[in-house]
Amino acid sequence: MASNRHLGRIVALQSLYEYEFRVQSADASVDIDEILNRNLNRYEAAIEDKAFVTTLVKGVLEVQADIDEKIQPIAPDWPIDQIARIDRNILRIGIYELIHQADTVPPKVVINEAVELAKAFGSDNSSKFVNGVLGTAFRTLVEDTTNGSTAV
Repeated sequence: MASNRHLGRIVALQSLYEYEFRVQSADASVDIDEILNRNLNRYEAAIEDKAFVTTLVKGVLEVQADIDEKIQPIAPDWPIDQIARIDRNILRIGIYELIHQADTVPPKVVINEAVELAKAFGSDNSSKFVNGVLGTAFRTLVEDTTNGSTAV
């Protein structure tokens, strides 16, 4: 199911990207459920775990403001609205998985998957940027809190 989840993350990324683009374009008809269902239907035969994709998309949107607040101190040279839309959504998925899916997805898998998404869909430097931000996020938001520290 691992490769199935990789495709699931691609569909989640596409859905979040389209949703954000349409919201920022003031598209009054934007509906995340419509976007998600359309994208899932395209890959109906290949994605068995549709709940995984739905959980990623809905989960990211539910806590997006919190995730964005966590990204800012980790990437201080890049205000959240200046990070490329594709990179921003990859980071949101990665941080969501690191924090909210830690019991089902190992951190190394989360970071590796995000880097692969950045290589496939981002710019030349996206994978290094995503790797750096998520590595720091893991150390400060996950690892430090599990060791008893009170990091962010």
